[in-house]
Amino acid sequence: MVKIITVYGGMLLTAMGRTLLLALLGLFFACILGIVFGIMGVVKNKILNIISQIFVDVIRGVPMIVLAFFIYFGIPYLFNTIIGGYSFTFSALQAGTICLALNCGAYMTEIIRAGILSVDEGQMEAARSLGLTYGMAMRKVVLPQAIKTMIPTFINQFIITLKDTSILSVIGFPELVNTAKNVQANTFMSFQTWAIVGIMYLIVITILSRSAKVLERRLNVGR
Repeated sequence: MVKIITVYGGMLLTAMGRTLLLALLGLFFACILGIVFGIMGVVKNKILNIISQIFVDVIRGVPMIVLAFFIYFGIPYLFNTIIGGYSFTFSALQAGTICLALNCGAYMTEIIRAGILSVDEGQMEAARSLGLTYGMAMRKVVLPQAIKTMIPTFINQFIITLKDTSILSVIGFPELVNTAKNVQANTFMSFQTWAIVGIMYLIVITILSRSAKVLERRLNVGR
């Protein structure tokens, strides 16, 4: 184990940095998708409600590894072969970000939709009575209150997304698990390699989990 840390420690730390970067990028775009589809799920418009529900059902109904293969291999094949005239491809980072954003975005949609619905309807009615449009009332009155209650859930979702990055080793992204496979192949030390990787994940996820609990306590005190 000491040999792995000495020789490959820097490589594993770099891979953890890539893992965190991928998770942050995925969560960032997932929040955008979640806000868009979450609002579509609560507005009084049946068509938008249905579109939001279809997005959630389709993405949550497809295993993430299948989604990763579809984005990384399927979409370029569609452009290059079926449509023709293209030489299109995704990098592993691009495909991984899209995959995480879609997968996490489906769950963020439900989180944000529930957060918006948790805000008293009187808040929206009061804002509209003051002359604000629906969009302005949602942006300036409802969403700030909803997001405050959702921050701990966002951190928990980030933890889930961070762990999901390990699946993207199948498309060659050099995150922690993929790098650990290379270390294992070079050292033939399976137990030690995966023990170190497990400890690295445990440290990061424990810090994030504790942060979520501290935030939740502070938010509860402030109410």
